[in-house]
Amino acid sequence: MNETQVIRIRYWAAARAAAGVAEEEVRVEGPVRLGDLVSEVLARHGDSRLRDVIAACSVLLGEQPVGSRDPDEVMVAPGTSVEFLPPFAGG
Repeated sequence: MNETQVIRIRYWAAARAAAGVAEEEVRVEGPVRLGDLVSEVLARHGDSRLRDVIAACSVLLGEQPVGSRDPDEVMVAPGTSVEFLPPFAGG
């Protein structure tokens, strides 16, 4: 029997405003694709503007940037934090 574990999702700036929370947990039974994780997060927040904000975000898995890799080919292990960082204005 697999033990359920969690992936912690953190939202920054506009992503936090769109999600309405600073962070949340997604329960998983093993590694999941980043694309599936994003779909789960968006489903939780229904008709928010989160979809548009996340589309513009940089994503970090732990401290590692995802960059331009295909979210359906990036695996996220239980215990990992996923951070959504919108573009920041300023200089």
